[in-house]
Amino acid sequence: MNYNLLRDTIELIENFEKYKQENGGYSEDSEGFQQFIFDNYKGIANIEPDWEGKENGRNPDSVINTLIVQMNRFAKTYSKAAIHESDFSTQEDFIYLINLKVFGPMIKMELIKRNIHDKPFGMQIINRLIHQKWVRQVDSEDDRRSKVISITDEGLRVLENQMDKIRQASLIVTGDLTRPEKMELIRLLQKLEKFHQPIYDQNIDVADLLVSVAEKYSLSKN
Repeated sequence: MNYNLLRDTIELIENFEKYKQENGGYSEDSEGFQQFIFDNYKGIANIEPDWEGKENGRNPDSVINTLIVQMNRFAKTYSKAAIHESDFSTQEDFIYLINLKVFGPMIKMELIKRNIHDKPFGMQIINRLIHQKWVRQVDSEDDRRSKVISITDEGLRVLENQMDKIRQASLIVTGDLTRPEKMELIRLLQKLEKFHQPIYDQNIDVADLLVSVAEKYSLSKN
């Protein structure tokens, strides 16, 4: 008998039991154990996934783009449910308030860019929040032409009243992902954000955007 293999297997099972006790997320059977191994020991199982149209030449870039768009639509649906029968008109209202609560006061354009909106759309949201008395604006000390936006006590109150449902919607969006899967997804999405944010900040004309980015980063169709 290979006692080293037996000891390693027992240690792996102990790690599985310890992780379940501390974090949960896995069923207490062979399927849960296999999923734990897959999530935490990538070298053991690094299998390329299948997808619709793969056999006809559909490439990974197309699949990723489609899935991101679909996930955005799913998330918006849950966000609408989270603010149903509340004082909020759109999900952007509470997202702007959350940004101000977490990151503190900021000038209007900083808030708008943080949410990847164009200026006219962002200003509509801010004006709506001002009208509701959920945010206030004052002149910037650094630039009198700019206005600094901050969340009011009333804004904090309406946000807090809805936070349980907002958190519930966020939990539902991540579905049945395990914690290791969530950490890996965060890592990959942050990598994509790090790539795209500087491009967005350049405000390149849409007529030149695709060619400019493809040339600068040597991206070619696979």
